Amino acid sequence: MGRPGMENTLDITRLAGLLADSSRATMLQALMDRRARIAGELARLARIAPSTASQHLGRLADRQLVAVEAQGRHRYYRLADPRVAALLESMMAFAPASAPAAPRAWNISFDLRFARTCYDHLAGAVAIALYDRLAADGTLHATPHGVALTPTGARRMRSLGIDTEALQVGRRPLARACLDWTERRHHLAGALGATLLDSFRAHGWLIPRSAPRALRLTTAGRQAFASHFDIDVGVLTDARTLPAHAPSP
Repeated sequence: MGRPGMENTLDITRLAGLLADSSRATMLQALMDRRARIAGELARLARIAPSTASQHLGRLADRQLVAVEAQGRHRYYRLADPRVAALLESMMAFAPASAPAAPRAWNISFDLRFARTCYDHLAGAVAIALYDRLAADGTLHATPHGVALTPTGARRMRSLGIDTEALQVGRRPLARACLDWTERRHHLAGALGATLLDSFRAHGWLIPRSAPRALRLTTAGRQAFASHFDIDVGVLTDARTLPAHAPSP
């Protein structure tokens, strides 16, 4: 029997223990780009045997952290839903930073800090600047208790071709603050955050870099962020805005 008064307490120890393994944590982080991967690929990323990776993935699937889909001879794994990505991103924000070991590691870390995907929405310095601007200009009403899209914000989103009423269908929050792993500040998640990233990609404002999850802001994107959101992206690339050591990806 548990201790008195503990009957209604959620047991987070099993979940914490599951995430405490470095191999499982590595595989989960690799899935944060929304791509489905086979066990062999995740095994290589975690530097473990394929059979060991399959055992880990089975445990993650049992706890509904990953979903699996069979296709031909292969079984593809992905994060179960955006809540798992939000959990991982929040935990990574509290993890200690480590210095890069080589110049290339620094470049990858800079790219990740500047703009990257956080499962299905935008993260990094660009995302922080966007969240701050949307809160400052009245598009979002942000408080310590949550984030809401204002009527003014809904009209602004419609001008960008985003139907916010359609986004409110379903259980997913329209707007949610997500603690950024590298910046230790909030960026925009939820259905609106995901739709904005889809729109930025569709317009060619953000395109993938070679490093997983990293995104590059194109010339058209820089101009669009300046005209639509009054964000000077050049300020974000100033070396003075970066710490002496960026976290390793």
